[in-house]
Amino acid sequence: MSNVPSYFIDFLRNIRITESQVQDCKNGHSTLRDRLLKDEDLKDIVVATFLQGSYRRSTAIRPFEDRRKSDVDIIIVTNLDRNKITPREALERFRPFLEKHYKGKYKPQGRSWGIELSYVQLDLVPTSAPSEALKQLVKSASVSTDQTLEEARDWRLSLSWRSGKSLGAILEKAGDEQWRNEPLWIPDREAQEWHKTHPLAQIEATQRKNAACNGYYLDVVKCLKWWRTTQRREPKYPKSYPLEHLCCINCADGIQSVAAGVVSALEGIRDVYRTDVEQKRTPRVPDHGVPEHNVLGRVSPDDFVAFHEHITEAAELARRAYNEEDLHESVILWRQLFGDRFPDPPAKKDDGNGESPDKPGGYTPRKNVSIIGGGRFA
Repeated sequence: MSNVPSYFIDFLRNIRITESQVQDCKNGHSTLRDRLLKDEDLKDIVVATFLQGSYRRSTAIRPFEDRRKSDVDIIIVTNLDRNKITPREALERFRPFLEKHYKGKYKPQGRSWGIELSYVQLDLVPTSAPSEALKQLVKSASVSTDQTLEEARDWRLSLSWRSGKSLGAILEKAGDEQWRNEPLWIPDREAQEWHKTHPLAQIEATQRKNAACNGYYLDVVKCLKWWRTTQRREPKYPKSYPLEHLCCINCADGIQSVAAGVVSALEGIRDVYRTDVEQKRTPRVPDHGVPEHNVLGRVSPDDFVAFHEHITEAAELARRAYNEEDLHESVILWRQLFGDRFPDPPAKKDDGNGESPDKPGGYTPRKNVSIIGGGRFA
């Protein structure tokens, strides 16, 4: 088995959101959240706001080709009673605010408002009134923080969490656990129904999985999202969060490298859903916090079968790359899987060009075992 951690460092550097894009995200969501909390017309209904989605979970990848801007999802926890107000009415409560601050830049979406700025895309997602216990939690630092999971490595979903402070000796309050059984409700404009969602459970599940995977899980997800986005773009679904969820439940705990996690996740997805594919059906995959919600509910059986064929092919290629003893050959196989953002292989000693395998062009020297940066938890 070849030792390729430094190649994955360079690969991840090539597919992560850049520092400039991260700053664009921060500028966009900070301004929006600040305006929401200060708006005179909304101050009586907005309880709190928080970040969700791949940006918050640190599983986002760099925008590719037609998606040249990063996106950030902002949950607005309100005190709107879903038993007294329709989904459309709830969403329309935010139109005057959007007209005032984002005129010509917003549009209605099925369950949210989309805001298209020149440097970032924002999704504004209202939710109905939660219980008093959940209101207390969403106002806490652990929920309202603007830090991602990679930025706040000690993050815990808790009333007592504070950024940068060790909480090992702090006892959790008994009420902290109540949120687990209480999802939020989001309005579906087209279906005219309120639907359950539990973004806090998704964030916490991601944090727990990353810790169980020695901090490598977030980068495993980025690698497989990049593969799906750039190398196997059809069928359209599943991708994004459903793909991330499949990685979460199929990647083995205790992995010791990103490469090992990639192989484990691909082989897990291939093996676990083999029977579903043979019977040409879409698997039922319960969501975090809302088990009655099938993460793959919008994926047709034909699309899942086609997706599974891609996974099977990728699992075989990843396994060959992982097991390959020769570094040059291993890197070539990883490039076949991930494309040209994965670094070039080192030159072979006997390639006739006088090159040494320890002299890769333009990338981190491969003489020492490297440590994958970002997303590592204690």
